[in-house]
Amino acid sequence: MKRSTKTISIIIIFFLIIATVIVGRTMIGNHFKKKFSKRPPPGIIVTEVIEKEFSEKIETFGTAISKKSKTFKIKKDDIFEDLKLKNFVKKGEVLIKLKSGNILAPFSGVLGYTGLTEDILVSNNIFIITLDDNSIIYSDIKIPENYSASIKKGLPVEVKLSSYKEKKFLGEVDFVSSRINADTRSLLSRIKVKNKDLELISGSLLEVSVKFNLRNSLSVPDTSVLIEGDKSYVYKIDEENTANKTEVKTGLRGDKHIEIISGLSEGDIIVAEGLKKVRPRGKIKPINK
Repeated sequence: MKRSTKTISIIIIFFLIIATVIVGRTMIGNHFKKKFSKRPPPGIIVTEVIEKEFSEKIETFGTAISKKSKTFKIKKDDIFEDLKLKNFVKKGEVLIKLKSGNILAPFSGVLGYTGLTEDILVSNNIFIITLDDNSIIYSDIKIPENYSASIKKGLPVEVKLSSYKEKKFLGEVDFVSSRINADTRSLLSRIKVKNKDLELISGSLLEVSVKFNLRNSLSVPDTSVLIEGDKSYVYKIDEENTANKTEVKTGLRGDKHIEIISGLSEGDIIVAEGLKKVRPRGKIKPINK
């Protein structure tokens, strides 16, 4: 009898322990659930859907050509005084004083000096002086045949120096050939670029982007688009600050922006950054970008 009573007591104690563990885990779970349910929604950077200009580009290279250039050959014995050249001269200004008569600048431009050389024809040492008008820079470029229908006079271009890519220079297509070169399968074109500060110099290697198929389209930051397989999504924010996962059709990719073909309207508010913090139908605290 005593043994039976002892067994029953052990069983009761065992079940009491189990019940205590279950109740304890439930209370702890409810505590944390209650605690985290009170956490404020995450702060998320949002932005407005706006229109931007998008375009396709033809990337090529060219060599800078001055608007005007003139070369002067000067005999060493004809120089009136030590050769001192200015960097820039205006039209009509004295370039060099010579015994035979001063040389005047036929146009404003940048002076260059190629040094002393031997002229075989006159058997005399001569200086080669150049004068370049670099206020406008031209460059001949080759357009691949498959773009021949898209290239037209007046299309905007962007130019960068191969040695200094941080700055862009703006220009336009000035001339388009009427024939495809049979050897290169390309169309010769010429661009002109404004060079107000004379930063581009003749002979420089240029990286050229010709823009075509220009259009204004809805635009979103490239950090706002979520790619899943072959589909694209953004989180659109409603009036209650709820993030709604919205499928969109994208187009061209611009400078840190993506063209939106369909799925959004101008003025919509979307998540701009921090997609990993957002959950579908979850609340957020909008932070305007």
